[in-house]
Amino acid sequence: MTAPILEHEPEKVDAATRRRRKRAAAIAEAASAGWKVWLVKIVLLGVIDALVIYAMLALLAQGNWLVPVIIGAVTLLVNVIYLKPGLLPAKYLTPGLIFLVVFQIFVVIYSGYIAFTNYGSGHNSTKDDAVSALLLQSQTRVDDSPTYPIRVLERDGSFYLLTTDPQTGTFEVGGQDTPLAPVDGATADGAPGFTTLDFGAIVQNQGAIGDLSVPLTDDPNDGFLKTTDGSNAYLFTSTLHWDPDADTMTDTTTGVVYHDDGRGAFTADDGTQLLPGWQVWVGFDNFVRAFTDSSIRGPFFSVLIWTFVFAILSVATTFVLGLFLAIVFNDPRMKSKKFYRVIMILPYAFPGFLSALVWAGMYNQDFGFINQVLFGGASIPWLQDPWLAKFAIVLTNLWLGYPYMFLVCTGAIQSIPEDIQEAGRVDGASVWQIFRHIKFPLLLVSVAPLLISSFAFNFNNFNLIYMLTGGGPRIADASINVGQTDILISMVYKVAFVGADRDYGLASAFSIIIFVLVALISYLSFRQTKTLEELN
Repeated sequence: MTAPILEHEPEKVDAATRRRRKRAAAIAEAASAGWKVWLVKIVLLGVIDALVIYAMLALLAQGNWLVPVIIGAVTLLVNVIYLKPGLLPAKYLTPGLIFLVVFQIFVVIYSGYIAFTNYGSGHNSTKDDAVSALLLQSQTRVDDSPTYPIRVLERDGSFYLLTTDPQTGTFEVGGQDTPLAPVDGATADGAPGFTTLDFGAIVQNQGAIGDLSVPLTDDPNDGFLKTTDGSNAYLFTSTLHWDPDADTMTDTTTGVVYHDDGRGAFTADDGTQLLPGWQVWVGFDNFVRAFTDSSIRGPFFSVLIWTFVFAILSVATTFVLGLFLAIVFNDPRMKSKKFYRVIMILPYAFPGFLSALVWAGMYNQDFGFINQVLFGGASIPWLQDPWLAKFAIVLTNLWLGYPYMFLVCTGAIQSIPEDIQEAGRVDGASVWQIFRHIKFPLLLVSVAPLLISSFAFNFNNFNLIYMLTGGGPRIADASINVGQTDILISMVYKVAFVGADRDYGLASAFSIIIFVLVALISYLSFRQTKTLEELN
């Protein structure tokens, strides 16, 4: 007869005992860390806190309070996490979470915000800045302007003009954004807190001093003082008259009145705009433009189709070639397999952007290797003709991408159990039947997620397009900077950062469209992969 097995009941611990044990564990952990670790921790946190306080004060000085509050709250939480005993998982996770929020989540949210604004060239500031810029850029010298004797002053890297009020005789100082105003203790030679520039310093900084426009009063319509020699200034007034009450800008030479149309610019009745404008919220206008403006819609859909074609062809060609080579070099009858495998992966080991530059030189119409050597001196416009340029991109990407697929397929083939293939041979299956019905389905289970990731990579393969063709040749009738071989990501880059007209709002809208497309394709592809796994 066997003795009954006694089960130990869990020890009953009250709340006070649990608190004492937790406190004892925290004290033990703190003691085990040592004073040196605590010293390093406090010094590092002190440096971080000092930098954060400086950044918060700088932001508060600009009138921004929301961001400093968020930064301060996060910094306080970080201090609590690293100074409080315990919380070991949080200590490891906090740096990664902060970088994730700053470099990923914030970027996505900010791009989404920009997509609903008109932010871009001529619309990148506030309305007050736009009014000042318009008045400054339309200045002309008053014909009967009196001569203002001046001295050029400098403080904190900015330049100021010291002159005398013709009516009161008081000495006044003004800068680029500071109207002329009396300064206590100012004399004809300088003012307290300012450095008076001598002739050599004026000559050294003549460009910045010549661009200096000092407003006479708080009303910009009263004019500005400008100097060309650093010793005398003259009165300049704008040909535009700003009426803040009517919210209009009037051209005094033509009499045309420009109104605030609510779109971030002063606009005349005939649609003419004064630039620069200012940033405003435009809602879904950028998305509407992308799909309705004929000069944008046509190139956009052309680029969209080519992006899918390029990504699909890139994955298909590299996978087929990589799989073929993996099968060939996996054959036991193949000699010197290790040597050939090393040769096969060399294109993958070479940096992709350098390979693209080398291929661009080889495709050169006049002295490229392909035309001069392979085609006997022919003048084939590989990168100038739209279809040839697309073929060149696919061919170059095949060269760059097949080693990766070769390595992946080699590992996947070698992982297939030999007994399954042997069972197929016993049943009388041919080599093709074994590959089609046994090897290939099992291979897809392993490589399908990698094919999806390869598709997503090629969908955004910016380096190859930018280094090889630059997106060209350009689509002539497009109102945006886009070419025949541009894919979506290179088009977004050119719309945002290339050329004189940079439209960050439209580029952000395109980025959101790319994000949605890649996410949707990845979701559907992974669902199909899961189905394939269940089938196998």
